Amino acid sequence: MEIAPGIRRVGSGMVNVYLVEEAGEVAIIDAGMPGSWGELPSELAAMGRSLDDVRCVLLTHGHPDHIGFAERARTERHLPVWVHEADAALARGEVPNPAQGTGPSRPIPMLRFLWYGLRRGGLRRPVVREVSTYGDGATLDAPGSPRVILTPGHTPGSAVLVSEARDAAFVGDAFCTLAVTTGLRGPQLAPFTADAAQALDSLTRLNVLTTRWALPGHGQPWDGGMEAAVDAVRESARS
Repeated sequence: MEIAPGIRRVGSGMVNVYLVEEAGEVAIIDAGMPGSWGELPSELAAMGRSLDDVRCVLLTHGHPDHIGFAERARTERHLPVWVHEADAALARGEVPNPAQGTGPSRPIPMLRFLWYGLRRGGLRRPVVREVSTYGDGATLDAPGSPRVILTPGHTPGSAVLVSEARDAAFVGDAFCTLAVTTGLRGPQLAPFTADAAQALDSLTRLNVLTTRWALPGHGQPWDGGMEAAVDAVRESARS
């Protein structure tokens, strides 16, 4: 699905993988579930590209539903996999998942998410055996020249990747627009957040962003302004 010129999404919104193209090269932002790998060729073809044009995999954080096919990309395509230094051990599977339960849940949406994961090989925890790391404030040498804003809370190394070149902020799970455990839509804290208070506090760092698109790991694109998104997340947390 085309989001904007140079940006496509793999997936229907349950678990999102993004493709960012610039000057004939592509960055993959987040790696979804392991089975999401099979969806890449058609989306790349739709932007006139192939796996040969992919230069890297950039992870917004180290949760299993974001690193799904990253190890396959690393070993089969020899692509570097980047993650914030605070989540490197999590991505490598060396530390426990810091998530503090699911948060609120409803049976049908939760079962739908589990079924989605089952069909895409997501019930076993994937790992990336070797990662490259980035730090807060870095501008990555990758298509779209994404700039890193650390937003800890969901995980210690949860980060937003901002591409001014593509007028987009890839927010990972700093917030979502679909809670996969409840089915609720609109900007809100993502389920499986380790420290909700810290995650809310981290959103203050996003208020200055003027990019049109906020692209979450779960849910539909948001183009109502980052400040409005942050306000909506805070209001949701109060309810």
